[in-house]
Amino acid sequence: MKRYEIVDGPIYIQNAIDLVLHPGAGAVTTFTGHVREWTHGVRTLYLAYEAYAPMAERKLAQIGAEIEEKWPGTRVAMAHRIGELHISDIAVVIAVSSPHRKAAYEANEYAIERIKEMVPIWKKEIWEDGEEWIGNQRKKPGRGGSAE
Repeated sequence: MKRYEIVDGPIYIQNAIDLVLHPGAGAVTTFTGHVREWTHGVRTLYLAYEAYAPMAERKLAQIGAEIEEKWPGTRVAMAHRIGELHISDIAVVIAVSSPHRKAAYEANEYAIERIKEMVPIWKKEIWEDGEEWIGNQRKKPGRGGSAE
């Protein structure tokens, strides 16, 4: 795994942790976003993600640089999966290390919000009774199966 990566297979959390762990790290936080089955009473069957991978990886690296500037001493690794994902599959992992826990928590939350805001990743939600492409991940869906 690279520090900033779009992948088409399963995401392994420990790989992200290994990329950010170092002797100066007193804290490592991880966030994983999973495909959920039920949202607003609608059953999700699966999700399909697409991305423009070269640009998406550049944007992930940009977010990482923002974090490392805003929270000195942090290191970041992020991966987002594309393709067909089923219930409980990991769609995204973010690992942040820092000298102290507060920065790691704050930076991790910042990362997921920035991913949703600026990384060219598109999600198709497939339900029992239909489907929809979600172009803006920050949209508050009436349906859907991904972590928010």
